[in-house]
Amino acid sequence: MATWTLGSSIGVSQPSSCSDVSLPCIPFSSPRLSFSSIIISPLKLQRQVSRRTARPVISVKMSAAEAFQEVLPPALTSASEPPPIFDGTTRLYISYTCPYAQRVWITRNCKGLQNKIQLVPINLRDRPSWYKEKVYPPNKVPALEHNNEVKGESLDLIRYIDSNFEGPSLFPEGRREFAEELMNYVNSFRGSVVSSFKGDRNEADVAFDYIESALSKYGDGPFFIGQFSLVDIAYAPFIERYQPFLLEVKTYDITAGRPKLAAWIEEMNKIEGYQQTKGDPREHVDNFKKRFLSPS
Repeated sequence: MATWTLGSSIGVSQPSSCSDVSLPCIPFSSPRLSFSSIIISPLKLQRQVSRRTARPVISVKMSAAEAFQEVLPPALTSASEPPPIFDGTTRLYISYTCPYAQRVWITRNCKGLQNKIQLVPINLRDRPSWYKEKVYPPNKVPALEHNNEVKGESLDLIRYIDSNFEGPSLFPEGRREFAEELMNYVNSFRGSVVSSFKGDRNEADVAFDYIESALSKYGDGPFFIGQFSLVDIAYAPFIERYQPFLLEVKTYDITAGRPKLAAWIEEMNKIEGYQQTKGDPREHVDNFKKRFLSPS
């Protein structure tokens, strides 16, 4: 995890963040004003459970009364003033279209932290200079401002939020070895699928067959380790983008012959905390076409 205090680096892990040269982070053409996201019932969480005690596992089926309505702020640009940095507020700096930032956004929502962690969206095509100078010198998203430090790298941040904030556990102790294996594979998965965009689909076949096999390991739920976890959050933003792009450009249905993957996508789409973060499939396809299929 990259950690910055007044601009100094403590450590850097494998990159998992968006800059202007990473996966497409082009702003949506139309603003998104409000969405329904997840908030956890006090009865389910036993209210203010200590991090040192066992935390309940998230329930993915929430009633309408438990839905949290959040109006999303507009993305900040080079003309925007900075927030009052290091004033004690916990802030999550994201781009609405960055898949890496989406991981952390989903985690925040699924732990019911909408009132604890403030979203600060950044326009990566017109980012404010103060973001690099005062907030996060790598100048990428996501970044988390917490306890007078700013930390980065999405896979590190989803673990950090799960371990350091209240809410349902998203990385339970059981089956952790297999969960770690899947977390370690996610970058290879992404690389294999992207390499198939301009070539044949063999590498994508191998990658999605691995996912199908992983989803078949446990029979007590539709998710990677049975119950919903950080593993699902790590993969969801990328599969969300790959599915419509490959279907349109390669006429390749990633769910054909993969019933576990089809069921996983269906169940993921029922999770309120994920629904809020989803982008427009049409825009995902157009963004990927511009990045991967435009003449160089």
